[in-house]
Amino acid sequence: MIRRKPPTGFPGRATLYALAILLFTTPFFTPNCLADDYTRTRYPIVLLHGMAGFDDILGINYWYRIPARLRAGGAEVYVIQVSAFNQTEVRGEQAARQIEAILATTGAEKVNIIGHSHGGPTSRYVASVYPQYVASVTSVGGVNWGSPVADLSVGVGQSSGLLQLLMNSAANALGQLLDFLSGGQLPQNADAGILSLTTADTLRFNAIYPEGMPAEYCGEGAELADNGVYYYSWTGNRLVTHLADISDYFLLASGQFIPEANDGLVPTCSAHLGKVLRDNYRMNHLDEVDQLLGLHSILDTDPPVVFRQQANRLQLMGL
Repeated sequence: MIRRKPPTGFPGRATLYALAILLFTTPFFTPNCLADDYTRTRYPIVLLHGMAGFDDILGINYWYRIPARLRAGGAEVYVIQVSAFNQTEVRGEQAARQIEAILATTGAEKVNIIGHSHGGPTSRYVASVYPQYVASVTSVGGVNWGSPVADLSVGVGQSSGLLQLLMNSAANALGQLLDFLSGGQLPQNADAGILSLTTADTLRFNAIYPEGMPAEYCGEGAELADNGVYYYSWTGNRLVTHLADISDYFLLASGQFIPEANDGLVPTCSAHLGKVLRDNYRMNHLDEVDQLLGLHSILDTDPPVVFRQQANRLQLMGL
């Protein structure tokens, strides 16, 4: 049998295999990933979770792949745990005590805090009350101007004393369970926690701790505030980003109660703080921290990459 040679210039099988390997692996081997100091910041990075959050349960981190991806580039990362449900100021004091321990252990002068959701205003509290501890605050999907979902929850609860009792009891039980499974011993106060995220209470909070806040809704605040702390923010504006992610459908439902662009729980304009890096990522509220288990839209930036880019930004700022 006579085998015909491929025309001149036609790639052989080995060449095609090599091209296929290159095609499917190139996204994982970008220059950012090859640089072993890409995320090496001057100060340690502290990740501060939102409401109903935790640090680690059964080997699954609240931030999923994000801490590992930051450390892979040289960052020193600490994931701290505060009350899953509690007032912003209470959570802020809990965070401050842990940051003091980090500073004492590492010898670092300050930390860079990245807070998600309720972790945004919690981080702001620490920076406002203890600016000597904080080099920068980055708010990710932060509830900085309140959330209509929290407004609705409080309103529904106040309509019936029994209903409010049941709602708070269920939330406190969830908070205690999350705290127990993640090895904590922190107090839970769902009533105070949800109230902290209402529009009215965030306005109260902002009047006391104004650093980094825009002068008007949907505006942009100062990158460097008067307290010497740098402020940044980003958020998503999608509800369903992956059909296999069951959490997306809960966010699809809750997002219907927000009459403006939102990530399922927080309006995009409410997330604005300091220098707004972007407020239209194709992410929902859980995608922003690489949950559920890393399922997210393939049409936009991978969530851990956004955190790596921010760490590199901080590095270039000398932070």
